[in-house]
Amino acid sequence: MLIDLADTHDEELLADYTRLTDVALRKKLETERGLFMAESTQVIRRAVGAGYRPRSFLLARAWLDDLADVLTAATGRPDGGEVPVLVASEDRLRQITGFHLHRGALAAMHRPAPAPLSDVVAGARRVMVLEDIVDHTNVGAAFRSAAALGMDAVLVTPSCADPLYRRSVRVSMGTVFQVPWARLERWPEGARLLANLGFTVAALALTEDSLPLDRWAADLPDRVAIVLGTEGDGLKRSTIAACDVSVRIPMANGVDSLNVAAAAAVACYAIRPGASD
Repeated sequence: MLIDLADTHDEELLADYTRLTDVALRKKLETERGLFMAESTQVIRRAVGAGYRPRSFLLARAWLDDLADVLTAATGRPDGGEVPVLVASEDRLRQITGFHLHRGALAAMHRPAPAPLSDVVAGARRVMVLEDIVDHTNVGAAFRSAAALGMDAVLVTPSCADPLYRRSVRVSMGTVFQVPWARLERWPEGARLLANLGFTVAALALTEDSLPLDRWAADLPDRVAIVLGTEGDGLKRSTIAACDVSVRIPMANGVDSLNVAAAAAVACYAIRPGASD
């Protein structure tokens, strides 16, 4: 149902969308309410296309017609049916959310139940593991590389940032909805669990015995999980010790490493399906 926010100040209707810039608060509220945010028309399209269910939409009037087909696909009606479609001016949206909406569209979506690890890696041959990455932008960029370069799944450690946080979703361009993912319950114990499932677990790390990534990738095992570490310190020593092999991206000009998002893209390219054929 279409609701013009010029005619209402119902705090309950707006509750999902207020204080979106407060990261710590949003993480708590979104988990408690069982929701996540999809920002921009393209991301909302991908969320709906992947089967995620909307709680409500918050749109600038100028984008209402552009999303009519998405509203119909999600709710069965171009006006949203029983799902609230909140419409307002750009200025009013900025007052509610605390920032300028990308392409004037935001949707609160029902957060799905966590996927079991066994389901996510069943049949997977190429897996990326993100250890304790705290920057949502880097998480989103890593997911985009995983989707674009044919990774079968992404796993995140207990302390890694939420892939379904608004900024992660937007930076991923909605590809977080396309790649199966799961949060590991324990880490680095999870590396041994992956090994027991038949994966060769590779640490992307600067160690004395690390192999150049391209040399190692030239003859890949059948199932591979490559582990990338946090932005500042890289992988923990205990993680490297738990992995089967350590690999590195060869550097030049005295540069010791890449940003983790860039490293994820390089690593995914090196182990992409067919790369070693």
